Amino acid sequence: MHTVELLFDAALETSVRDLWQRLHAAGLRSLAAHTHATNRPHLTLVTTGRLPALPPLGLPVPVSLGPAALLGRTLVREVTAGPSLRRLQSAVWGAVVPANPLHSPDRWTPHVSLALNLPAAQHAAALELLRELPPAHGELVTGRSYDTESRTVTDL
Repeated sequence: MHTVELLFDAALETSVRDLWQRLHAAGLRSLAAHTHATNRPHLTLVTTGRLPALPPLGLPVPVSLGPAALLGRTLVREVTAGPSLRRLQSAVWGAVVPANPLHSPDRWTPHVSLALNLPAAQHAAALELLRELPPAHGELVTGRSYDTESRTVTDL
């Protein structure tokens, strides 16, 4: 499986990594504990079985990070998707054979993950810890694809 992901500018990436560390320091599950070399804050546009040629990504794209929330058992920071990001996601969706219907443009929930498989017993504490996050503004500056089988990254 391949992802098509966008990466944040340095300031936004640092702010997400700081949240990972904040959760970890509080004894909560966090992506700070995921130490694989490819682990970094990102926004997934789509997943696909094979990576075809993609349309131009037209980066940078402005973006804002909003409040923390739960998507199932994943703790995320919501990403506000303006019209340019929505158009880009839709174009990439149309260029691939999508593997996840949740990435269809009408269902896609843009977010950056803070913790995966967060235990139910940690939900309230994690949300309370991150309850008053101010909005963070910046840009998505580059693209990459992650191959889940080889655990490698290809720059787009």
